[in-house]
Amino acid sequence: MIHSLSTDNVGPSAQMSLTFGQRLNLLTGDNGLGKSFLLDIVWWSLTRKWPAEINPKLTAGKKALPAAEGEARISFSFTGKSKVEQYDSSYVRREQSWTGRSGRPANPGLVLYAMADGSFAVWDPHRNYWRTQGDLDIQERLPAYVLSPSEVWDGLASGESTWLCNGLIRDLASWQKEKGAAFKHLKAVLQALSPTPDELLTLGDLTRISLDDARDMPTIRMPYQKDVPVVHASSGMRRILALAYLLVWAWQEHQQAAKQLGEPVTPQITFLVDEIESHLHPSWQRSIVPTLLTVMAQLDKHAKVQLITATHSPLVMASVEPLFDDNQDAWFDLDLCQGKVELTQRDFEKQGDVVNWLTSEAFDLPSGRPKEYEQLIDKASALLAQPAPDSQELAAMYQKLLLALKPTDEFLFRWRAICDKKGWLS
Repeated sequence: MIHSLSTDNVGPSAQMSLTFGQRLNLLTGDNGLGKSFLLDIVWWSLTRKWPAEINPKLTAGKKALPAAEGEARISFSFTGKSKVEQYDSSYVRREQSWTGRSGRPANPGLVLYAMADGSFAVWDPHRNYWRTQGDLDIQERLPAYVLSPSEVWDGLASGESTWLCNGLIRDLASWQKEKGAAFKHLKAVLQALSPTPDELLTLGDLTRISLDDARDMPTIRMPYQKDVPVVHASSGMRRILALAYLLVWAWQEHQQAAKQLGEPVTPQITFLVDEIESHLHPSWQRSIVPTLLTVMAQLDKHAKVQLITATHSPLVMASVEPLFDDNQDAWFDLDLCQGKVELTQRDFEKQGDVVNWLTSEAFDLPSGRPKEYEQLIDKASALLAQPAPDSQELAAMYQKLLLALKPTDEFLFRWRAICDKKGWLS
């Protein structure tokens, strides 16, 4: 699990510094201010490889570069297998690479990264460790498993005959036929990730979708009791299904590797998720974070999970109010201040309502209304501020407010009450 991260002359801000919570970490901020960048840096800090270095098919997860002339630095610390490890890395322009310690890097436990575009990366301490010989790194195994969106579904191959990951379609069909531990775990995780008890996400019967596709195709049993092939499911369902599959796949493979090596399973998991609300209906948005914090208990009750997620969703922020704990959680907010990006660790103050989160420091909106209604309300307020507003203007404004706002709207109620008190509206 990562403890701290600081950067100098890297990314959108001249300097950034974070001290992470050991359980939940939230990243908010406008587009382009560095949320995905920070997740990429965390992944690199724990695994020492950039996602796109391992899989060039990715359009994200590229190597971070200095933002300007001069030295660039990334420093971080995390819990290793036996102690807290501290690293300081600088960018060597001649070599176009970041420096690191010689020798085998420390073991941060299992690291999972769900990217916003549907790509997924796994670093497994039993399957992706490498050793050194002299000054050369000898890659005994792949440095991480990094799957593009299509590879998540269709599999990740190594050469012409070896599959590193069978992919969601083949594995789900195989697990369903075998009805073993993987299928049991998948069903439990899907149930936990379902938006409500009345809308449980379950698998239906296997099917075929084409005469030219010999694969058995898993299906989702819809609430209206029809089985829909997973490739035809909605974007939200596909997002949840992919998360569930990769969690189970990564854990199953980790357990198998531990058994083969005669090693214990890792006690700690760091889970990075970019735009956690991506494609999800509001009912899912307000349950996804609390669920992911507990879902690993479906696989191993002893696992300690650290979740670091970027979000644009006020529903996600509202959903964590009942569980947020200052002793083990943190919220980091990125803002553009006088042309510069600033990162602030904010106190988590409960807002009690999604609309209040829209106007909070997380999203900085003036209201939850459409822009046109905001402008109308500003004009209506300015009209009331006049010593003796024109009665015809007041009447016309009142009609506009009635058309724009609900009859029970608080502003409409107060505006009319002020007019009635002063005798401006007959």
